[in-house]
Amino acid sequence: MMATRRNNANQRRRGNAIVEFSFLAAWLIFLFIGSVDWGFYMYSLISTQAAARIGALYASTSPSAVVDSAGVCVYALDQLRKMPNLGSNVTSCGNGTSVSASAPVSISVTSVTGVDGKPAAEVSVTYQTPLMIPLMKLLPKQVTITRTTQMRMQS
Repeated sequence: MMATRRNNANQRRRGNAIVEFSFLAAWLIFLFIGSVDWGFYMYSLISTQAAARIGALYASTSPSAVVDSAGVCVYALDQLRKMPNLGSNVTSCGNGTSVSASAPVSISVTSVTGVDGKPAAEVSVTYQTPLMIPLMKLLPKQVTITRTTQMRMQS
């Protein structure tokens, strides 16, 4: 008689665990998807900043390199190559801030006067992420990231 009572109690406890897990599973999945999206967003920010920095480094090598948008584009795309919507099929950059699904990277290169009064190169890189999973309007579906870097011209 005691053995049957213990078995019934154990079965009810196992049923409680399944119900509790089913309540928490939705939140765990939500947190997992959110952390994956957030990590991808942070990786995109870091890669875009690195692309702007390497483009400015190239553009600041000489006055002729400041007008070489194609050269800056090559270096910037090399930094962004591991992004999922670029791969090896994107070989050119848009001009200014116009980005699209076919050209998710846009480069702007200008010659400016730096904060120290000397000539500098300014590179602006705009990158549009692929579609992500929107989470209750906390994270948008698609993000456009723009990073600008200035570097003094090397003499």
